[in-house]
Amino acid sequence: MTPTLETTAPATAVAADPSADELVASARGLRERLRELQGEHAELGTYSQEIHEAFAEHRLYDLLRPKRYGGLEVSLETFFRVAIEISRGDPGVGWSWELGASHAYQFASHFPQRAQDEAFGSAAPFIAASRAFPLRADAQRVDGGYTLSGKWNFNSGCTYSTHFMPVAPIVQEDGSSELHMFIIPRKDFTILDDWGAGKTIGLHASSSNSIEIEDAFVPEYNVVPFNFKDVEWGEDGTPGYRLHRNPLYLGRTSAFFIAGLTQTQVGAALACKDEYETLMERSSSFPPRIPRSQSPDYQLWYGQVVSLAESSETLMLGALREFEELNTAWTRGGAEFTTVEDVRLRGQIVQAAKLAQQAIEIACSTAGTSASGLAGSKLGKYSADAAMYRTHIGAQHDVLLGSLGRVLLGQPLTM
Repeated sequence: MTPTLETTAPATAVAADPSADELVASARGLRERLRELQGEHAELGTYSQEIHEAFAEHRLYDLLRPKRYGGLEVSLETFFRVAIEISRGDPGVGWSWELGASHAYQFASHFPQRAQDEAFGSAAPFIAASRAFPLRADAQRVDGGYTLSGKWNFNSGCTYSTHFMPVAPIVQEDGSSELHMFIIPRKDFTILDDWGAGKTIGLHASSSNSIEIEDAFVPEYNVVPFNFKDVEWGEDGTPGYRLHRNPLYLGRTSAFFIAGLTQTQVGAALACKDEYETLMERSSSFPPRIPRSQSPDYQLWYGQVVSLAESSETLMLGALREFEELNTAWTRGGAEFTTVEDVRLRGQIVQAAKLAQQAIEIACSTAGTSASGLAGSKLGKYSADAAMYRTHIGAQHDVLLGSLGRVLLGQPLTM
C-alpha cells in the first residue's frame, strides 16, 4: 500500500552543516532499525513515516540540493557513501531513498533559475521521483507552457515525493518529436497502489509505484530537453553550473544513473557480508561437522564474500571521485568532460555491480537453506532484492559494456 503521509520539513535551527563523515554516520546509525523494519517496509511497499522523518532530521534529503536553496551540496562520493549505508540496512529502502533524493542533481543541473526558485523555494525537503519511459503520454502546447497527461510505471522513491519529473515527447513543427523532461508539483499527480510484497519478487520497499497525470498545466520554464547524456556544455556550462558555480551541477548522467542502481547491490553485498559473519560459528553442513570458522570451505567462501563486497564499494566510489575530478578540471581550463568519459566511468561502476552480485550469490548459495532459503531470512531477502535488480534495464551489464566499446571506437552512444 502507499501511505498518504505529509512530508515534514527538516529542523530550521541548525548551527552548522554536518560534515561528510557525520552524514555517513547518521545513515549508518539507522542500519539496525532498517533491518528490524524490513518486513513492515515490504508490506508497505515503501519505508515508514518514522524512517522518512529520520532522513529529514539528519538532512539526508538535502545532500544534492544547492546551498543557494538551503541544501548541503555535498560531493557525489559523500552522497553515494550515504546511499550504500542505507542500502546496507535495506536495499529496497536504499533504492527508494536514492531515487527520490538524487533527482535534485539533474534538476539543479539542467533546469533554469525560475524553475529552481519555485521548486526549491519551500523549506520542506525536495524529493522527486522520475521516469524516462511513459506507458502513455500526451504533451500539448498551450499559452505559457504545456498540458501534460500520461501514465508512467516504476517511479521509485515516489511515496514522499514533493515533485515528479517525467519524460514525455513533444511534437515539433516539422512533425518530429523530441523527448523533454517536465517537473510537476505533488498536487498534480496521482500515485497508484501497485507496489510492495506480493506484487514483485524483491525490492518491495522501493516505492516504485505507477503515477498518473491528467491535464496538468506545466509552465514553459518547467520543461527542458531531455539530452542530459549528450549535452555539450559550450563555454559556459549548464544552467545549473552558471547559477551555482559548482562543477557538481555540470550534470552528466550516465555514470551517475548507474551508480544509483549499483549502490543498492553494493549495500546488499555488504549486508550479506555482515550476515555471513554471524553464521561462521554454526556447524558446517557436511562432514566433518566442525564450526564453519574452522572449515576451509567456509573460510574460502567468507573470504570471497568479504573481498568482493569491499572491492565493489572501493571501485564504485573511486569511479565517482574521478567523475568529479574531470568536472572540476574543466572549470579550471581543462578539456570538457565528455560523454565518452562519462560512459567509460559508467563501465567501471558496472564492474562494481558485477562484483557485488558475485558476493551476494556466493553468500546466499553457501550459507544453507535455513539461513538463506526460508521466507523471512535476511540472506533470502537480499538474494530476492538482487534478483529484482537484475531485471532492470540498467542491470543489463553486457548491453552497457557493448555500448561502451562502441563509444570508445568513435561510434554513437546507444545505451
